[in-house]
Parts: sequence; C-alpha cells; structure tokens
Amino acid sequence: MNISREDILSYHLGGKIGTLLTKPLRGPRDLSLAYTPGVAIAVEALRDNPADAFTYTARQNLVAVVSDGTAILGLGDLGATASIPVMEGKAVLFKAFADVDAWPAPLEFCRMNGQCSGKTDVERVIEATARLSCMYGGINLEDIAAPACFEIERRLDEMLDIPVFHDDQWGTAVITLAGVINYCEIAGRKMADLRIVISGAGAAGIRIADMLKDAGAAAITMCDSKGVITPDRTDINDMKRRHAARTAAKTLGEAMAGANVFIGVSAAGCVTPDCVRSMAAFPAIFAMANPTPEILPEQVASALRGKPYVMATGRSDYPNQINNVLGFPYLFRGALDVRAKTINIEMKKAAAQALANLARKPADDRLKALYPDETLEFGPDYIVPKPFDRRLMAEVPPAVAQAAIDTSAARRTDISGYAEQLEKRMAAGAARV
Repeated sequence: MNISREDILSYHLGGKIGTLLTKPLRGPRDLSLAYTPGVAIAVEALRDNPADAFTYTARQNLVAVVSDGTAILGLGDLGATASIPVMEGKAVLFKAFADVDAWPAPLEFCRMNGQCSGKTDVERVIEATARLSCMYGGINLEDIAAPACFEIERRLDEMLDIPVFHDDQWGTAVITLAGVINYCEIAGRKMADLRIVISGAGAAGIRIADMLKDAGAAAITMCDSKGVITPDRTDINDMKRRHAARTAAKTLGEAMAGANVFIGVSAAGCVTPDCVRSMAAFPAIFAMANPTPEILPEQVASALRGKPYVMATGRSDYPNQINNVLGFPYLFRGALDVRAKTINIEMKKAAAQALANLARKPADDRLKALYPDETLEFGPDYIVPKPFDRRLMAEVPPAVAQAAIDTSAARRTDISGYAEQLEKRMAAGAARV
C-alpha cells in the first residue's frame, strides 16, 4: 500500500475515538433520568452494592488501555503523551472488531528534570491503574517496557477482580501458538517433538515460550542480543532464566541448525539464508520483527528453492500475518461477557485453538473479495485467520468464555443464548465499519 506521511497525519486529525450515547436524551424527562435528580437513585444503588456498577454503568463493557509510554511500538521510550495515538488505535480495534468500548488511560510520570520518559516506575503505574480500575471491566496494559511489565501485570492481576492483560506479552503469543498448532497439522508433527528457536527475549518472546511449553513444546532454545540463553550466563534476569537451555549452541545461527520452527520477535535481518537452509525439512519461519522481519519471505523462498515450508511475518502485505488484533478484542469480549476475574492461561490457549480451527474452515466470498490476491485455503500460506474475518466473533469469545467457566474464573456460568448475543454485536459492528 502506498500511504504517505501526510495521509497518516490527515487520518489522525482530531483523534480516532469519541463517545457514543447508549441512552436517548430527547427532553426534560430523559434529562431527569440521566442526571439530576434521577441519577441519585443509581448512586445509592452502587453505594449499597458496589458490584451493581456492572449493571447500572458502562463498566460491564469498558476496558482501560493503560500505558506509561516506555516501549511504544518499536520506537522505544517516548513518554505517555506520545503513546496516545497507539492507545486510541487500540480502542478503535476493540470497538470495530468485538464491540468492546475501550478508552486510553496514558499515565504520564514526569521526572525532576522535566522529562516525561525514563525507566518504568512500577509502584506508581500499579497504584494509578488500581485507583482508576473501579470504572472498568478490564485493564489492557500496553507499551510498558520489560522487565517491569511482568511485575506490573502479575501484581495488578492479583490485586484486582477484573481481567488484566498485557497485550505486548500475550497477544503475539496467542496468535503464534495458533500458527504453530496449524503448522503441526500441515507438517504432520506433534508439538512435543518440535525443536523451536526463539529470537528475542523481551515481553513477547518470554510469553511465546511460556504458551508453547504449556501447550506441550519441550525443546525451546531462546536467544537474546548476546546469543543463546543458557544456565551459565550471569547477565540474564529471572524471566529469561526460566527458559535457559542446556545446549552447546552459542549463537542464533548455531541454534537454528536442525530446528523445526524459528520464531523471531527481535531485530530486522538477524537471520541469514544459510540459517534457514540449516533447519530441518519442512521448517516454519515466523519472522515477526516490524516493520522489517528477521528475514524477508523472498529470501526464504530463494533459500529453500521449492522445498515445502511455512512462512509468517507481522506484516499485512504477506500471507500469514501474526497480528494481535486476532486476539485481544475477542479475549476481552469473552472475558467480559462472563464477568471473568482474570484472563488465565487456559483462556488464552482456548483462544489460540479457536483461531487455529477457524483457519481450517473455508473462507466466505466476502473475505475472498477483501483479499483477491490470496488463496484463502488452509495450508502453508494460510495458517491463521484474516483480521476481517467476521467469524472470529462467533468462534473465539465462546471458547474463551467456556474456558473461564471451566476454570472457575467466571462469575456468570450460564451462557445459553450467547451465540445470538454475539450475532447482534457482529451485525452492529458490520454497520459501523
């Protein structure tokens, strides 16, 4: 796509989100219901039973998108104000794809020197997020630097009785797991038998390893900028140490020799054609660095010269885009609809399996029309669904909701009629987009 800087800034003029009234305000009676004197009755109801905020306010369908701006996209630590376009964009995707109302909650902590960037202040982020949580049914943490993001998510999840989900950790992990599940299906391999190499040991890399291991993967070698993470290294944090592997390999290239799967969430161009050629037969290469992947699909095709393989990137201009938008809107949709207290690992795995299952179903004519240059048939070039597949709403939230019920994370356990409820939301969404 040929999009200029001017096109992008023009699109962002005035922001990308606003408010939508869910009740009419047509005259004096409506005014008395919406505000004084009628609103006092709702206030008293919440005073007597604070849980009624999920009944008499927007809380039941509202998510806060929280960031301190310390890890914005691939741009780094630019402060909370600079993060707002991303947070607005997240809110757009929540609403457009899953009918979840979301609102940016950037947290600006300026230092003594007047700079509004710098190392994440864990305690202040936790305190501020906890204080504003009474308005929201869920918290989506975004663009918070590692390793602070791990502690922030863990502690908020323990403190609050609503879902807390750091998308930079888990979003890519959920979609990656779906892709690897389908790679196993196509290649005729079992998850437990795969040799997997992960390049990148930040938030995404760590959680990808966690999810793959929970799904049955047994042989994962993780690399950071200094090479293979092994138990004898003294320069790694506790999160990395959990995935340290005993191996003679020291470099990424050495680790990739004989591997079945490469997963990159690291740096552009760090994988060479020789690395790909050294992998086992019928490999999977998930090169997801943005905007330039660890190795370009054209380089992989040239290196393997007609041999079978699976290729995925984080980009929309190649097949098999590993895109977080396939995950977070629908994870929260399912979690909110059963009043879940958390989004646990079983709910995340359920989302990944639902995504994998959907990719195996024939695409409808509408979806084919949106992607006229691609063959949307399950196989090496189609292992995960497309973001504009409307069936995502019908497939993923019910799987997440059921997993929440099965693991006692849900307050609502009766989901009869849920399919019809989602259909109505899908229809409303189609009218908006």
